[in-house]
Amino acid sequence: MKSLSNMRTWIGLVILLGLFLLFSYLSSTPKPKYYPDYVTESPAPSGVKAFYTYVKKENEGKLWSHSPDLLSATSDHQLLIMVEPAISFETEEMKAYINYMKAGNTILLLQTNPQGMFDIKTSGTNSSESQKVFIQDRTSYRAQINSTIRLQTKKGDQVLLSDQTGPISVKRSFGKGQLIVGITPEWMTNGNLLKRDHLPLLLYLLNETKSNTILFDEYIHSGENAPTVWNVYPMWFLVLVIQMILLMILWLWMKGKRFGPIFVPREESVRFSDEGLRALAAWYLRGKRYHESIIIQADYVRLILQERWQIPYHREWQDLSSYFEKKWTRMSANEIKSFLTGLVHILENETITKQEYLLWSKKLEQLRREVEE
Repeated sequence: MKSLSNMRTWIGLVILLGLFLLFSYLSSTPKPKYYPDYVTESPAPSGVKAFYTYVKKENEGKLWSHSPDLLSATSDHQLLIMVEPAISFETEEMKAYINYMKAGNTILLLQTNPQGMFDIKTSGTNSSESQKVFIQDRTSYRAQINSTIRLQTKKGDQVLLSDQTGPISVKRSFGKGQLIVGITPEWMTNGNLLKRDHLPLLLYLLNETKSNTILFDEYIHSGENAPTVWNVYPMWFLVLVIQMILLMILWLWMKGKRFGPIFVPREESVRFSDEGLRALAAWYLRGKRYHESIIIQADYVRLILQERWQIPYHREWQDLSSYFEKKWTRMSANEIKSFLTGLVHILENETITKQEYLLWSKKLEQLRREVEE
């Protein structure tokens, strides 16, 4: 009956959990997938999927999501587009990008404030927005510039784009290659690509590179786009895992598992402890069962004599004089004979006094200790 009751309990629990899981799955509405800003495959307004799709169709556009030390160290005339890096670079990584350019390749860096990147220096302006941008031949285009930062140039730099407050995009040589820096990454986003003249200005920058292959660097977004357990696994799977954990906890609970220190029940320790022996001795004393108690003590000592001194258990006490004289060196032969004679007399006498009982109980205890030492 108990097993049948447990089975019914388990069946009910499984059905309840199944219904809860089904209800959770049906009632949960999938949330829109989150995309970080400036990610190449993001269709969100802040992503750059539209421009990447266009370049991939018109040119050999590819994604690059590896460390910069794996970039080609030969002159392949590649263009690496870096849009608003989300991570800070180590010294070795910056050296790898520079070696990539020195080999004859180009990097197009679009960053709101590229201060410190490739030794780029910037300065602030008082203007918050610009509506007109000029290319090298002073042709003007309509564009929106949100940054209040402008680039500082040095000898050998070529200003590609500028407005009334300063350079917006600059080209700088690195060995056989070059670096193109711009402060307008928002032009490439899906929400702003077709506004004003942003697309023609981006294509103007691309035409300055004359590259055969275009790579979109996704390694620079690895810190922001790193997968977590919540977006790697589907929600139904996570709910199932949580349900299984709860089921395991309930199963352990029903099995009576406990986590913590182990406390031995008092009755187990009392049964085989000194407290139990004292209780048993008190029972014999109150009942005046002196003869029974002394027989039990003597019998226990004979077991220890067989175990420690190899004296046969079936030998009578009066026949143990020769054995004791060899083993019990602290007593003389006469003392041993007197001890055995008195012990035999006490064991054969069914009525002994309390004083005799306490005396011979003490003598047997001394013999036990002598044997066990």
